[in-house]
Amino acid sequence: MAEAEAGRLESASEHERILREVDSTDTACLGPTLRSVYDGEEHGRFMEKLDARIRNHDREIEKMCNFHYQGFVDAVTEFLKVRAEAQKLKNQVTDTNRKLQTESKKLVGAMEELKQCRLQQRNISATVDKLTQCLPVLEMDSKLREQMEAKRHYPALKTLGHLEHTYLPQVSHYHFCKIMVDSIPSLREEIKEVSMSDLKDFLESIRRHSDKIGETAMKQAQQQRNLDNLVAQPSKTGGRRVRREACLEGKSSSPGSEQDSGILDIEEEEEEEVPGAQELVDFSPVYRCLHIYSVLGARDTFEHYYRKQRRKQARLVLQPPSNMHETLDGYRKYFNQIVGFFVIEDHVLHTTPGLVDRAYLEELWDMALSKTIAALRTHSSYCSDPNLVLYLKNLIVLFADTLQGYGFPVNQLLDLLLEIRDQYGETLLKKWAGVFRNILDSDNYSPIPVVSEELYEKMVGQFPFRDAELEKQPFPKKFPFSEFVPRVYIQIKEFIYACLKFSEDLHLSSTEVDDMIRKSTNLLLTRTLSSCLQNVIKRRNIGLTELVQMIINTTHLEKSCQFLEEFITNITSVLPDTVHTTKLYGTTTFKDARHAAEEEIYTTLNQKIDQFLQLADYDWMAAEPTAEASDYLVDLMAFLRSTFAVFTHLPGKVAQTACMSACKHLSTSLMQLLLEAEVRQLSLGALQQFNLDVEECEQFARSGPVPGFQGDTLQLAFIDLRQLLDLFLQWDWSTYLADYGQPTCKYLRVSPATALLLLEKMKDGSRRNNVFAQFRKIERDKQKLMEGVARQLRSLMHSHHS
Repeated sequence: MAEAEAGRLESASEHERILREVDSTDTACLGPTLRSVYDGEEHGRFMEKLDARIRNHDREIEKMCNFHYQGFVDAVTEFLKVRAEAQKLKNQVTDTNRKLQTESKKLVGAMEELKQCRLQQRNISATVDKLTQCLPVLEMDSKLREQMEAKRHYPALKTLGHLEHTYLPQVSHYHFCKIMVDSIPSLREEIKEVSMSDLKDFLESIRRHSDKIGETAMKQAQQQRNLDNLVAQPSKTGGRRVRREACLEGKSSSPGSEQDSGILDIEEEEEEEVPGAQELVDFSPVYRCLHIYSVLGARDTFEHYYRKQRRKQARLVLQPPSNMHETLDGYRKYFNQIVGFFVIEDHVLHTTPGLVDRAYLEELWDMALSKTIAALRTHSSYCSDPNLVLYLKNLIVLFADTLQGYGFPVNQLLDLLLEIRDQYGETLLKKWAGVFRNILDSDNYSPIPVVSEELYEKMVGQFPFRDAELEKQPFPKKFPFSEFVPRVYIQIKEFIYACLKFSEDLHLSSTEVDDMIRKSTNLLLTRTLSSCLQNVIKRRNIGLTELVQMIINTTHLEKSCQFLEEFITNITSVLPDTVHTTKLYGTTTFKDARHAAEEEIYTTLNQKIDQFLQLADYDWMAAEPTAEASDYLVDLMAFLRSTFAVFTHLPGKVAQTACMSACKHLSTSLMQLLLEAEVRQLSLGALQQFNLDVEECEQFARSGPVPGFQGDTLQLAFIDLRQLLDLFLQWDWSTYLADYGQPTCKYLRVSPATALLLLEKMKDGSRRNNVFAQFRKIERDKQKLMEGVARQLRSLMHSHHS
């Protein structure tokens, strides 16, 4: 209402102004004034105002006419004239108006068309302006959609930011813009989820391909180590470290990279150059996802997720397969996966600050180190092949060198290698135990014949043996030892080489290597070889010839120990007289084996003697002896002569001891045979036959089957039998009883108990043979004499016990 009132007041004021102009303006100039009335929309009110003004003027005229009547008459007259003119003017105006209206219709139509065109022009201009404002928004939205479809998530996120903060505020009053603004959070979440999905794909891909990455890194470390060896010319024990190299350089460190794949497939190339791990891995998914989460303010969430997932993957990588110990490939794949994991983490550490830090990586490495060492300690204990253990050691060294090149501490791995070294030694001992068994089992235990100088020099080259007398002999000739001597010596050297192989690349000093080799060799000699020798010596079916050859062989092996010492010194450059240098115990080993062989010879000889004695078939009640010794004893003497003839290459003391031992055992066995309880009765004829056999033994002793005995030393082995038989055959009881107990007694070796036992057997035999002649005086006197001697012998026994 107020606005309408104001409009009316304004219109009234304008009409008053126009009326004043009409009153004061010349008639010729009324056109513009009247036009302003028609331009307006309230000409009706103006006409009312005009009529009111005319009435006012009429009243004033009437007043004036009343005052000036004559003048009024005159004026009326003039007015009548004017009216005629006015009518004429009116007609002219009407005609002009008619013509004007006729002509203006076309103009109005054109003006109306012009008005519509102007309106359309303004609308088009406004539309163009609005579209100009909206087009960048639509272009950015289209670009965003394209980037989303192309999975260029980080550029899409930047485009979304520009769209939200730069373009949309300019056209926020449009409905479609409001829809776009409302969709921005969901787009951000979609980008976040898609980038996380790419990261998951990347993590899964590197988990599957970590062994390939690790293999590449280890090959590069191996190449670097080979290069270092060529350049530095390292010492025998090796004292170098692999330097750290930039194995990983992200293929695209820009977060806006167009590539999203985690692992690029690289085919094996025939070229010697190993492709760098950066050629296998594209880290752009990690960079993009990190930048996206950083832009979205969720970096902590991303870091936590990444570390959590990598910890899970680390536990999977560190879980070894149950059959890893069966093949080298199992260990290699296990190491490759671990190296690949930490190579990736090291690269992430150096290219994405803050995503992983050194503390996190050290924590992972400590866990990996403990689990790896535990797994290796467990699985390596199942290895029985020394070659596999050696390959495993080389793998561990390469594994340690590779990771040390990336800054990870590997001292615990080197300590583990020392444990595996002991295990390697055990597997070597088991392997060489089989080797020694095969050598000893396949040996013919005969001196090695050589028919030419070439073969002689070849054998001397294999085993350090020089004998001036043997060299002077013409071909063919024989070495004193059998085949197993040079073969065992060669295998001991091979064992030393095998021990040396393990010490390579362990960064040990020469002294440590020397100590390790000597201790392992001592175990080989004192435990493995000694056991094999003892087993051969203790075999049931081994013969005296083999035992004799065993003694000869061990004697030569004992002499070769000094050459083994020199051999170790040459390969380790540590002099044997250096402080704390371990000495070889081979001499003791071969001495013990030789002593065992000697004891086995003594035992075997005694067993052979016992076998012959089992063939003894005495007629203990024979009236008359035969004219010669028993057949079994003749055969036994022949066997002993042939056996001792083989002892010519034995040390003199061994042969003498064997001969003396055999004679003593034979003497003791014959004594036991004579006195055994089963022989209840004994005739004089049987005793005489037994005496012939003892004389045969004494004749063997006098013949000197083994040189070196002085005088009748060997005969003394039968002194007990000789004195006992002489006592009974000569019936020299008066001398025995008279001299008993004196140092110069003729029958010093005959005890009263032995004499009484044999006398009782003869009394029973005499009784049986003279059952019907007991009334003869001679026989009765003999029986009385025997009973008297028996009483005196019992008296001597009683006094001796007292």
